[in-house]
Amino acid sequence: MNSPASSAKSATTSPCNEEGSHSMNADMPPQDLTKRRLVSLDAYRGLIMISLGFVGFGLSGTAENHLKLEPESEFWQTIRYQFSHVEWVGCGYWDLIQPSFMFMVGVSMAYSYSSRQKNGDSYGRMFLHAVIRSLIMIFLGIFLSSNGSVQTNWTLMNVLTQIGLGYTFLFLLWNRHWRVQLAALVFILGGTYFTYVSYTGPGMDPHLGDPARGVSSEWAEQHLQGIHPVWFKNSNRGHAVDLVLLNLFPRMDEFTFNGGGYQSINFIPSLATMLIGLMCGELLRRDLSGPKKWLILVIAGGVCLELGWFWSTYGNCPLIKRIWTPSWALFSSGWCCLILAAFYGIVDVLGVKRWTFPLVVVGMNSIAMYFMGQMLKPWTANTLKTHISQNLFEGFGEVFEPMMQANLVGLVFWLICLWMYRQRIFIRI
Repeated sequence: MNSPASSAKSATTSPCNEEGSHSMNADMPPQDLTKRRLVSLDAYRGLIMISLGFVGFGLSGTAENHLKLEPESEFWQTIRYQFSHVEWVGCGYWDLIQPSFMFMVGVSMAYSYSSRQKNGDSYGRMFLHAVIRSLIMIFLGIFLSSNGSVQTNWTLMNVLTQIGLGYTFLFLLWNRHWRVQLAALVFILGGTYFTYVSYTGPGMDPHLGDPARGVSSEWAEQHLQGIHPVWFKNSNRGHAVDLVLLNLFPRMDEFTFNGGGYQSINFIPSLATMLIGLMCGELLRRDLSGPKKWLILVIAGGVCLELGWFWSTYGNCPLIKRIWTPSWALFSSGWCCLILAAFYGIVDVLGVKRWTFPLVVVGMNSIAMYFMGQMLKPWTANTLKTHISQNLFEGFGEVFEPMMQANLVGLVFWLICLWMYRQRIFIRI
């Protein structure tokens, strides 16, 4: 990862490797930095990174506080559902954060390597860059997962690590004919499906669960009913792989299960999500009218949603984000296509861009926001309380304390991104 100083230099004196942009002159005003970029993608990325950096605006914690007082409140139950990860089967807004990461990596690749190709980079040089980028993301993911641990936490479930594991394979599919990419998509999803459904390892009672694998009887009763056993939490092919793979690394205690049910081989079906993003990015680069591109995005999103829903309903493949089932890969990618289509239609087709500024500020420095959000939230909250008031986050009462803290801490991170934007400092991997 570039240092801020080197990032600033690369942003102002050399061709930019980000999507839809060319060289940025040192005297270019900050407001002109987006003129040659795909602003809709920056805005989409900004929305996701602000959601993450602001911890969902504290809505999940605030909903929890309200539900302690009003357990039957449908409004706060809905808010909690949308801004918390679904426990196993289903989809809420918060579950679309990681698919959006994956999807936008693919969209960005369509632009960044085409830009490198135009600047004279050979295929071999670009392949080497993709490999190095993969390794950097893998180790950055491990670094962030180890934050606060007494030793390196060799885990491969972090979003950066998952992207890194699939990135080189995604590059190999870049600039291929869409039929080749579609065939690869079918192969990835079909292969993942048969890998899971052919699993014959030790099962789990859907009523009793297995506390030794992190599944209580209460949890099993609530979340595993009506699901085929091959998709059970910590009782599936991915879990069996991790029992071998993760214990190859040095660790203080033997790996037995992941508390959230996440698996290392999720990167394989999530590669499908990145590939759909790549196909959308290559669509947006084509010499077609804006409205036609928008319409194709909408149709693609609708088709993916329908296919994912149909597979989950009639094809023994439930929507489970935590193990990235093939139906989830399609369903979540459909939502990503539709979100990008909404931004693209408003921003790039209709030309209504000014409202995106708060999003673009973060979207153009997503790595900075991600690292601040992962590493500096407690420190920032404590610092604000130290220098302003120990009761700073209780201004609207204890019930709204999570919302106040999340938004004030997030605002600090946004202001840092704004300063970096004004200074033309853009941190890239």
